[in-house]
Amino acid sequence: MTGAAPWLHIVGIGEDGLAGLTPATRSVVEAAEIIVGGDRHHNLSDSIAARRVAWPSPFDALVDQLNAFRGQRVVVLATGDPLWFSVGARIGRAIPPDQIVYHPQLSAFQLAAARMGWSMADVETLTVHGRPVEQMIAFIQPDARLLILTTGAETPARIARFLAERGFGQSSMTVLANMGGAEEKRFEGRADGWNHEVPAFNTLAVHCVAAADAALLPRVPGLSDALFRSDGTMTKREVRAATLAKLMPMRGALLWDIGTGSGSVAIEWMRAARSARAIGIEPRADRRAMAAENALALGTPRFDLRDGEVPQALDGLPAPDAVFIGGGLSAAVFDAAFAALKPLGRLVANAVTLESETILAELHARHGGDLVRLSVDRAEAVGRYRGWRPSMTVTQWSLVKR
Repeated sequence: MTGAAPWLHIVGIGEDGLAGLTPATRSVVEAAEIIVGGDRHHNLSDSIAARRVAWPSPFDALVDQLNAFRGQRVVVLATGDPLWFSVGARIGRAIPPDQIVYHPQLSAFQLAAARMGWSMADVETLTVHGRPVEQMIAFIQPDARLLILTTGAETPARIARFLAERGFGQSSMTVLANMGGAEEKRFEGRADGWNHEVPAFNTLAVHCVAAADAALLPRVPGLSDALFRSDGTMTKREVRAATLAKLMPMRGALLWDIGTGSGSVAIEWMRAARSARAIGIEPRADRRAMAAENALALGTPRFDLRDGEVPQALDGLPAPDAVFIGGGLSAAVFDAAFAALKPLGRLVANAVTLESETILAELHARHGGDLVRLSVDRAEAVGRYRGWRPSMTVTQWSLVKR
């Protein structure tokens, strides 16, 4: 159908309904034969005679449903800007863009920023609507300003608890509901005393205020080892930071963390870049449980943990942008991982035993890359004095696939 006129219009609509649309966009909606949306969207446009279609269940059936309407005048109604954490982005990944016309309205983020007097350039915009609420934890930073699309009336209270538990109980919270409509409401309070009952459809503004004992959880790799539950076998802080520097986290990129253990490398990978993803392969159930607990506590609830032995467990996984081999190192594991790695993908392998170090030396001789040894000494008490206690030396091999 390339070259034909677009048949699908995705229209952003606000609390003011049809009155808030431009004349051209309103004409598109009025001419529609089929209007797809949620109950709220249909209520905001109920003066228009058209066949009404609710969101399908499961929601993933939406694209097939829309394609079945091809050849008719179809309008999808979405809240605010259809391409900002909204249904328009999902549709646009499945239907060619030349078949779609987008009609954006002011987003909830823009309205909330205006209500708060915050510059959009200085805030983090997040959504936990239909997603794990824990993912906002990665953005709790001193003096950070967050605008969050919530997932229901209970979400602000959960976020207040996350803030208070991490020493950010003094943070100011503002819930904005029904923005732009006659029933607009505003609720304000501090995280450590939040007790409001709020409408289910709302946007949350948070100004993070750190107490003197607040947990500092930067998104730059190198979190304290004490923040991870571990049986002692995890990649330690300084080596982890060096490892992530070679893995180069990027927006939306996928990491395979082979021998994930406590999950520290994968979790920091996901925290370091927006929408970064990770699959952790770990044959021990107790370590997978620890990794899952760490992921929830540190704001990466979408960490995908898999049981299995490598290299067999790598079969059928989506191609990675980066691979970390922290356990289960062998020439066969490297061959399988490197074959799957995308062009410009990064591979890092760490070793602490002589046997694994020998494998890395042989791989370096065959494939090039960087081979380094990392040693860390920590000052510890020695009786009444202090002395340097060395950690196990780590041999690290890294390369970029070109």
